[in-house]
Amino acid sequence: MPYDPSAFPPFAVTVDLVVLTVRRHALCALAVRRGEPPFQGRWALPGGFVRADEDLSQAAARELAEETGLRAHEPAVPVQDNGAHLEQLATYGDPKRDPRMRVVSVAHLALAPDLPAPRAGGDASNARWAPVEELLQRGGYGRDGEPVAPLAFDHAQILADGVERARSKIEYSSLATAFCPTEFTVGELRRVYEAVWGVALDPRNFHRKVTGTPGFLVPTGGTTTRQGGRPAQLFRAGGATLLNPPMLRPEV
Repeated sequence: MPYDPSAFPPFAVTVDLVVLTVRRHALCALAVRRGEPPFQGRWALPGGFVRADEDLSQAAARELAEETGLRAHEPAVPVQDNGAHLEQLATYGDPKRDPRMRVVSVAHLALAPDLPAPRAGGDASNARWAPVEELLQRGGYGRDGEPVAPLAFDHAQILADGVERARSKIEYSSLATAFCPTEFTVGELRRVYEAVWGVALDPRNFHRKVTGTPGFLVPTGGTTTRQGGRPAQLFRAGGATLLNPPMLRPEV
């Protein structure tokens, strides 16, 4: 029998982005309010359909650039100015996840230092950074008197999976430095861990652990007073990608 493409149901592939940053000492995710159906008016993760001439990583990098102006870096490449760590998170393919047609989404996780206010684009009528704890509240999310509603599609599950990926990976990898500027203090790095894990850490123990882990941090030779008080030593990310011993997450 000759191949008849019309005999098969419509099928599409999208990429969704869990873009995380630390703002005002809180772990925040980029959320967009949908300007078109389905789920018009609901908050969602940024993303879109994969174009015919794109592979998945290209589509994710394009969406990241369109939504944040950031360039994507491979996981093994140190993050540079205007860059973000980008890695594939998971694939979501429930047949009913999108009311338009059968849509499989390949979600990606992006991490970057404190980012400016986002700009809405595509079919998004508004965009903002929101604390992940607010986005993942059981009743849903709303702001400025809006009705509270769950995130569109299955984005609450995707966001929860992305947050847990970030929380677990900073235990055994140097990924936490992706939330920091090129040069940072141990105190700034500690606040990243505290924001991502949602716990308070002992400053002295933390300083001893991170400076004593081979390849984690490299002194730059400079200092800063941007935190107030005495000058604090500046570091940059070292060459290590895996931490030995790991930075175990405290039990809450």
